[in-house]
Amino acid sequence: MEIVTPKSSRRSTRLRVEIRMIVTSMDRRHPFSAECIALVVSPQGCGFRATQALPLETPVLLGDLPGGGSSTGRVASCLPLGSDGKYFLIGVSLYNQGNVWAIADPPEDWDCAPNSSDATSGNPVIKNKTDWPYNLNSAPRASNSRRK
Repeated sequence: MEIVTPKSSRRSTRLRVEIRMIVTSMDRRHPFSAECIALVVSPQGCGFRATQALPLETPVLLGDLPGGGSSTGRVASCLPLGSDGKYFLIGVSLYNQGNVWAIADPPEDWDCAPNSSDATSGNPVIKNKTDWPYNLNSAPRASNSRRK
């Protein structure tokens, strides 16, 4: 689902998704590493749900992205979700903008090609709208036996 915003306030369309990823703080002063869910994505960044707040400007690594990729960025916003303090919506601005989310048919204003199956990536193109990330109620991911 596209979130429509005035052209003057947004550089590109945001997409509502549910993408599981591992978010790790790269700042020793603010330790954080957890599996989080990206709820909104664009080529400039994302908004993800976390159980811990992170200070603004904290550098983060987004790992286990679709296709096994990763990307880095900085915390641009951090807002509590609800009044109980259990969850936060953290906005991340990517250092290297692009379709790191492997959206097969990104909106035209993303100005980027989807991550495709070619000699450089080896990842399959998602063409069916019933496939992930379009099916928001996908089955849980298999656990990675190397992680504890």
